[in-house]
Amino acid sequence: MDAKTGLFYVFAAVLLFAAFRVITSRNPVHAVLYLVLAFFQAAAVWMLLKAEFLAITLVLVYVGAVMVLFLFVVMMLDVDLDSVRKGFWKHFPLAGTVGVIIALEMSYVLMGGFREPPKLALAPVAPGQIAAQVSNVKELGKLLYSGYLYPLEIAAVILLVAIIAAIALTLRERKDSKHINPADQVRAKRRDRVSLVKMKSVVAVPIAPAMVAPAEEKKS
Repeated sequence: MDAKTGLFYVFAAVLLFAAFRVITSRNPVHAVLYLVLAFFQAAAVWMLLKAEFLAITLVLVYVGAVMVLFLFVVMMLDVDLDSVRKGFWKHFPLAGTVGVIIALEMSYVLMGGFREPPKLALAPVAPGQIAAQVSNVKELGKLLYSGYLYPLEIAAVILLVAIIAAIALTLRERKDSKHINPADQVRAKRRDRVSLVKMKSVVAVPIAPAMVAPAEEKKS
């Protein structure tokens, strides 16, 4: 067994352990952190498969943006774990049935792919000719912006609509939240926010009469 195979087994074992802990951890924060670890191990496996673009995308998009947001939301929310666990056994039969169906479907698809490996038609290579180094990022970009241009534009429009909807939901007026009109902020002037007051740098402290009277009595 070479070093590459050994690294694959190590990354795969850690990935399976992290995925198992995601669904068995009682603390939501711990579950999110285990999911981040699982994403890192999946990125490492993709690096071994020479899929650098997918690995970097997984780390930047999911670990760097999505999971950080999930972790922030989970830490900010006051989740009552006791109330969440109340209906566990009530919904367990339905959830178990759905999980078994999904596992059977994935097993059927994967085993079908393992039984009949696809036959690739390779172009003949001249003796002594060295295969050129092909960049998978370049090839993926060509395919994405040529054959899948319209699906990419549709996905971009859907993401834009989701961003606008999230902003609209955040800026809506509610009784239990503080709302600021952005138009009022833009029209604000300096004279409306800051007032300059001129004061003397040194001010004499007035002496109280009660403090002077005892001193005069001692002198007399």
